[in-house]
Amino acid sequence: MKLTLISTTGHFIATVLFGTFAWVQINDIDPAIYHEPSSLDALLWFSFYLLIAILFVVSVFRTISATILIVALTSCVVEMVITGPGLFQNLFGEENFSMTQVSMTAEDPRVELTREFFGALIAFAAVLYLLMKRRTSANQEPQKSSISAP
Repeated sequence: MKLTLISTTGHFIATVLFGTFAWVQINDIDPAIYHEPSSLDALLWFSFYLLIAILFVVSVFRTISATILIVALTSCVVEMVITGPGLFQNLFGEENFSMTQVSMTAEDPRVELTREFFGALIAFAAVLYLLMKRRTSANQEPQKSSISAP
């Protein structure tokens, strides 16, 4: 896939953004911040964001398989389904909506689940962009003829 300088710059900005998202997940194992933190959960979110960052780097140099992008989109949807109830509770529950609570507690995980939902939504939009970019670049490439000239 041939990218313009602006697209390449955008891809590297997205790489830095998702790399930062991955790095921020490291604090999810800090017991001073989170009630009974899960190392596995932090590792999965770290890997999730790192995968998206890697996809943006790779897409600058080569075309990414549609299968890989569809698997990444599916992962985003799964994360949104898992965290969606926390967002729903945050929006429509008895407590006021908040995304700025300092820590997550076992009794009130809605804030962290809301953050995770929107993180997965941002990742979904980014991967969908890569998939659409892949499809439009495939449509713009000249078609190779199966008939050879003598």
